[in-house]
Amino acid sequence: MAAPEDSGPAQDLAGLPRDIVFVDLETTGANAAYHRITEVGIVRIEDGCVVDEWSSLVNPECEIPAYIQSFTGITNEMVAAAPRFADIAALVLEKLRSASFRAAPVFAAHNARFDYAFLRAEFRRVELNFSAPVLCTVKLSRRLFPQHLRHNLDAVMERNGLVCSARHRALGDARVIGDFWLKLRRELPEAALAAAAHGMLSAHQLPAHLPEGLADELPEGPGVYCLYGADDIPLYVRKSASLRLGVLGHFSADRAGSKDRKLKEAVRRVDWIETAGELGALLREAECIKKLRPVHNRRLDSTLQSFTVRMPELSGRAEITALSAVDAADLEDSFGVFHSFNDARRALKEIAGAKQLCLKLLGLEDAGGSCLAYQVGRCKGGCTGKEPLILHAVRARMALSALKLKSWPFPGRAALRERGPAGGADLHVVDRWVYLGTARGDDELAALAQRGPVGAFDPHVYRVLTRYFASHPKLDWHDLSERAHPLSAGS
Repeated sequence: MAAPEDSGPAQDLAGLPRDIVFVDLETTGANAAYHRITEVGIVRIEDGCVVDEWSSLVNPECEIPAYIQSFTGITNEMVAAAPRFADIAALVLEKLRSASFRAAPVFAAHNARFDYAFLRAEFRRVELNFSAPVLCTVKLSRRLFPQHLRHNLDAVMERNGLVCSARHRALGDARVIGDFWLKLRRELPEAALAAAAHGMLSAHQLPAHLPEGLADELPEGPGVYCLYGADDIPLYVRKSASLRLGVLGHFSADRAGSKDRKLKEAVRRVDWIETAGELGALLREAECIKKLRPVHNRRLDSTLQSFTVRMPELSGRAEITALSAVDAADLEDSFGVFHSFNDARRALKEIAGAKQLCLKLLGLEDAGGSCLAYQVGRCKGGCTGKEPLILHAVRARMALSALKLKSWPFPGRAALRERGPAGGADLHVVDRWVYLGTARGDDELAALAQRGPVGAFDPHVYRVLTRYFASHPKLDWHDLSERAHPLSAGS
């Protein structure tokens, strides 16, 4: 059974927060979904006075990586006999909840979302709820002292003359953060410090019509989110490197434009898909926009409204063709992706003018005799026989070479493995520039590998994949064609 939340009123944010718990954690890694806590340190300050300090090593129930051991000094041997988080969860929750005041204490940490996400993940594992207003001392330092470039804990300590008896240990770092707050209380006008703290605590205040606790449920990692309005109408889809920051950014006080206000007022539900990295987020974003047709998104290119320029080998004539009519095997004789027939024609004319190509030979002008450009000295005379047709054809292909579409680089259907920072991986199944889906298990992968014929060339997926290939020369991919051996999603 989940424990109920504190039901007391919120702290008076017009003045300084009266009850603050300063928290620092040591962990086995950087992702709360996969890694675990190895040490907890808590310092409680009420009305400017330290009233409680507490810390404990935690058995993470897994190995601590060697580089983490060298960084924190916490070894596998040290935590072997320590309590599991499940053993001390009730005590930690008591330390984080209100002591003297009815209001929920402020949860403060340096890079607070890191520590907050880890604690919430650990509490969820033992079916306990935890929620609190969050104050990040990194962001507080940036807001109060924007003239400084660095705001990590070492920089804050150096600028403020603070010392730490046990750096990179939970209680030592929690004490330093508390000392920083007390120094700010002594040296800054109360109104200025209160305004900065209030601005941060209310920066991402969600509208009342959204579910309570949504901000705490949003993942920190990459993915795609969709904002829904009344009657579950899709309003907006977007990918983000941090789902939490992406969604909450829509409700920030900084988003004051009329479109932002309308969207903020209309949202009634938020849904999201987590991905291992940016490639998955981009592919899922395109898929969701095409499927959901959200009101506030620009419609992505479809094969029905996109055109390319075809120029058969040794032919100087350009053919503007709908991409839906081009076979994937013929892409190497296609140049560019254009939103409309007129866009393609306009681009061809600009290239012809820049390279002194003949509009008549390109098929863009029907006049008899020489082309108009030749008459004004902007054509080398292919239309009059002065320039050999074969030479004109070669020059035309060279002029268009920068727009040449790439041929499919794999033998057939392929699975691209994208690994996340925490070690998880997605397998994106693609075929002839069409995205078929993402697998996270053997059954999903088998279904995508055996799926029937794919649709036509997808220009948006083409752009996403070619950019990814250019920045990742060493691809982790696997052949899913009929001649390939089965691939395990976990391998």
